[in-house]
Amino acid sequence: MTDKELLDLCMIKYISLTPAESEHFCSLLKIKTFKRGESIHRIGKICNKAFFILEGCIRYYNIVDGEEITGQFFFEGAWYSDYESFLLEIPSEQTIEAIETTRVAILSKCDLNKLFIELPKFERFRRLMAENAFMGLRKRTDTLTHLSTSERYVQLSQNRPKVIQRVPQKYIASYLSIKPQSLSRIRRELLKK
Repeated sequence: MTDKELLDLCMIKYISLTPAESEHFCSLLKIKTFKRGESIHRIGKICNKAFFILEGCIRYYNIVDGEEITGQFFFEGAWYSDYESFLLEIPSEQTIEAIETTRVAILSKCDLNKLFIELPKFERFRRLMAENAFMGLRKRTDTLTHLSTSERYVQLSQNRPKVIQRVPQKYIASYLSIKPQSLSRIRRELLKK
């Protein structure tokens, strides 16, 4: 599948574009490849870009008491930006990092704002992206507050097998708010059952 086909498929989830609108949208994107472990965006900088993952996997993390705490993972076909920094134009409190070699289409905030004026249907895109971000945070909060560590891992493996298959264990442990040793123990116990 070409980059344009993947972008078109992703956009269909949110808004329908004519061929001319799709061409215009794609002309605003810049494609960039990041190596495994490379930062796509760093803490302390204003995040004025949105990233569409064409290939690969990213995570975002915050630093809490000197430790990296993974907030979420994103794979091919997903959009991501530090939404708070993007909206409010304040320095980011998170780093976005490539977990594996990752190609992204980058849309600047300036170009997105132009799209809102030129193609008002992109306002719907913005609203749906905000709703998705809210729901993702809500699910994450519910998981952390209502499930045991074992239940969190089981839910993750059932609902998001790509994470288990492609993400290093240390990041999964951080995401689940446990130590890597605890994750190893949980996995061993689950294998025995």
